[in-house]
Amino acid sequence: MPKLEIILASTRPGRVGLPVAKWTETAAVAHGGFDVELVDLAEVNLPFFNEPKHPRLGQYEHQHTKDWSAKVSEADAFVFVMPEYNYGYNAELKNAIDYLHNEWKYKAVGLVSYGGVAAGTRAVQQIKQVVTTLRMTPVFDAVSVPFVNQFISEAGEFVPNEIVETSAKAMFDELVRVTESLSPLRTGN
Repeated sequence: MPKLEIILASTRPGRVGLPVAKWTETAAVAHGGFDVELVDLAEVNLPFFNEPKHPRLGQYEHQHTKDWSAKVSEADAFVFVMPEYNYGYNAELKNAIDYLHNEWKYKAVGLVSYGGVAAGTRAVQQIKQVVTTLRMTPVFDAVSVPFVNQFISEAGEFVPNEIVETSAKAMFDELVRVTESLSPLRTGN
């Protein structure tokens, strides 16, 4: 079964992204198309990019980069669970992406965004430019959560509505198809 890494982009204390990411993980496991792992950038704790050589060379000097490279390399596909900050995606996600190059190639990526009225969709449009430059394939189907706090229960859990659940199923279905289609490119890479 292909491996899906769900990358939780937000690292700030009190983040709403954690319950959204945990729900995304549960939904992905229930879908059954992937071996699923949740990767929290707060736990990865990458410093601001500090490798002296360009990532495309794969000549990493720091252990944190080697560990991050190994984690991303083992995945066949990703879901980025991401907030929208000031009409864009957050710096920690950009930093995590920029650390590597070849490890991202020919892998599908689903996008779960959240925020206010725009549901993180402006951040999604920006990140598509970045991931396609790295030869990743963002799938069309996505999960966009408007006014995210309305979905957080008093217990701090994300409780989706039917639209969010239907969107997630469509995204995972498409991730399975695209991941399978890209497989020959990953093995030849």
